[in-house]
Amino acid sequence: MGSTIDNQAMHQALQTAFEFRHATKVFDDTKKVADADFNRILEAARLSPSSFGMEPWNLLVVQSPEKRELFREFSWGANGAFNGSKGQLGTASHFVIFLAHTDVNMRHNSEYLQNHMKNVKQLPSEVIDFMNTAYQKFQEHDFGIEGRRQITDWSAKQAYIALGNMMTSAALLGIDSCPIEGFELDKATDVLKTHFGIDTERYVPCVMAAFGYRLEDPSRDKTRRTLEQMVTWF
Repeated sequence: MGSTIDNQAMHQALQTAFEFRHATKVFDDTKKVADADFNRILEAARLSPSSFGMEPWNLLVVQSPEKRELFREFSWGANGAFNGSKGQLGTASHFVIFLAHTDVNMRHNSEYLQNHMKNVKQLPSEVIDFMNTAYQKFQEHDFGIEGRRQITDWSAKQAYIALGNMMTSAALLGIDSCPIEGFELDKATDVLKTHFGIDTERYVPCVMAAFGYRLEDPSRDKTRRTLEQMVTWF
C-alpha cells in the first residue's frame, strides 16, 4: 500500500510540475533562487544521461549583470525585445549558457575522450579499447557523424537532455525557467572567447536557460497536441 501511495504522490508531483512549467519571459528580479535549490538544479544536469556516457557539455552560469549585458544586443530571445522588458537577461535569478563540445573533444580516439573514460568513468583499459571501437563505428558508420558541425550538433543534442532535466527539477521545486535559442551563434561565440576566455575551438554555445520566479502568471493555458495526435502504436 505504501508503494502505491508513493507512486501516486510522485505521479501527481510530476504532473503538477509539468503543468506549472512555462517559458517565463520576465522574472521577478527581486526574488533570487536559494543556493541550495540551484545546486539541486545543477545536480540534475550532472546526473543526466548522455550517449556513450560522454557528457559532451559544460555549463557557464552568468551571474554578473555586466557579463550578461554583453549578450543583450544579439540575444533577441532573452533581451525583452518582444515585450518591452529587460528580458530574461535582466530579470532572471540565474542565467546559464550550455557549451557543446566540438569535434576537438568528441571525435573518436581524442585525447579528451581517453582521459574521460579513464579518469571520470574509471573504465579498465580493455573496456576503453572496446568503447573506442564502438564509438568510432557509431560516428563513422552507424550515424555518419563526421566533421565539426555534425559532431558539435550531436553534443548539443546531449546537452538538451541535461537542459530538460534541469527545467523539470526546477519546476518540482516551484522555480520557473525558460530555454533560449534566440541568439546569434557567431556573436555569442565571439563574446565567450573574448570576454570569458572560453576555448571556442573546443566549446561553443548551443542553448541558454534562465531560472527564477515569474513576475506574473501566463496569460493563457498550456496548449499541446493530444496523445492521440502525437503517439502511434503498433
